[in-house]
Amino acid sequence: MIAILLSSGVALLVALFGTPLFIRFLVHRNYGQFVRQDGPTAHFTKRGTPTMGGVVIIAATLVGVAASMLVSERLPSVSALLALYLMTGLGLVGFLDDFTKIRKQRSLGLTARAKIVGQGFVGISFAVLALQFPNASNRTPASTKISFLRDTNIDLAFAGTTIGLILFVIWANFLITAWSNAVNLTDGLDGLATGTSLAVFGAYVLVGIWQLNQSCQRLVAAGPRCYEVRDPQDLAIVAAAVVGACLGFLWWNASPAKIFMGDTGSLALGGALAGLSILSRTEILAAIIGGLFVIIVLSDIIQIGFFKMTRRRVFKMAPLHHHFELSGWGEVTIVIRFWLIAGLFAALGMGIFYAEWVVS
Repeated sequence: MIAILLSSGVALLVALFGTPLFIRFLVHRNYGQFVRQDGPTAHFTKRGTPTMGGVVIIAATLVGVAASMLVSERLPSVSALLALYLMTGLGLVGFLDDFTKIRKQRSLGLTARAKIVGQGFVGISFAVLALQFPNASNRTPASTKISFLRDTNIDLAFAGTTIGLILFVIWANFLITAWSNAVNLTDGLDGLATGTSLAVFGAYVLVGIWQLNQSCQRLVAAGPRCYEVRDPQDLAIVAAAVVGACLGFLWWNASPAKIFMGDTGSLALGGALAGLSILSRTEILAAIIGGLFVIIVLSDIIQIGFFKMTRRRVFKMAPLHHHFELSGWGEVTIVIRFWLIAGLFAALGMGIFYAEWVVS
């Protein structure tokens, strides 16, 4: 528990005091946000606000985890390294996208092909590595089985190891792409994605702690419904570091935002969420814990699909938070109410997670 608290505390301090320093650097370099012309007109005033704040979130997370491991006098597990690799790798793709926008003075960054190649390389390498490195109990960081609250009986390796690996790579990359886009779409109002991430990753801290206490690898304490997760403690440490980093960053990202996380932050947080869901064997549960992210993605899909079929719109603008913005809701009102919804989804997910164990 001390390692988890230390990870979060160090990440909080790094983000809280490191963000204003990064803001000064960005302002000095004139690295500001470019606003899409078809967005809400109220957002035009945000043009020029420093972006790429995700760099601070990633750095704070890495420092928080490193500090926790240093004090614990041990090396991070493969699961922790894989989660951090996915977060940092996608963050790098987002950074290149943000930097391209700034350099070319436009609201569009990398080409679609470049983004796909970058995300594909990180996602595929993560998926392949996640099925390697069995520990002394012969448990690998990830499993070819589809998971809900734990691994189900649906095994992607039903036709052999090779087919299982291919299908797992496809499944893992679907999750990685989905969560990256979900956080990216949610990052449309000051503090919205950051605050929502606090609730989601906070829930994953609790998931990791509970899985550690009920781990099948702790043979003396293991119950009949123990968890097969390889490194639950280190996953909790990573999730706690992300919570601390987001909390420190939110101090400066809350309305009116002094800095935006940019694609650097949204892709990194989406990658971290996808990684934690895969490595903690809670892939489907993540859709409940991160329910607000899912709703915002669905609003965009519904808007596009319905318009293509009928040439009419369901919402005044998608994603959903822009619909309420154009309906006259204040930005702060939308953000706070969406935070409450995000907290309710996280609580619902945790309730289901705990109830399954109690009933069992």
